[in-house]
Amino acid sequence: MKNNLKLLRKQKGYTQIALQMHTGIEQALLSKFENGERIPPTETLIRLADFYDVSIDYILCRTNKPEINQ
Repeated sequence: MKNNLKLLRKQKGYTQIALQMHTGIEQALLSKFENGERIPPTETLIRLADFYDVSIDYILCRTNKPEINQ
């Protein structure tokens, strides 16, 4: 999961501080999520998936396809 979160952020061209401003998720937590030190709670996963417009399964590395199945 940590690789996908960092990859998504970098693809969008955001720093962790900028991502914090857009999502309201503290920078320290974003860093821990990206480094694999913590797993985001469900609410945070939903917020990140919505922000990046990808599936939660993609964030969790359960699939390599970022598209959301509807």
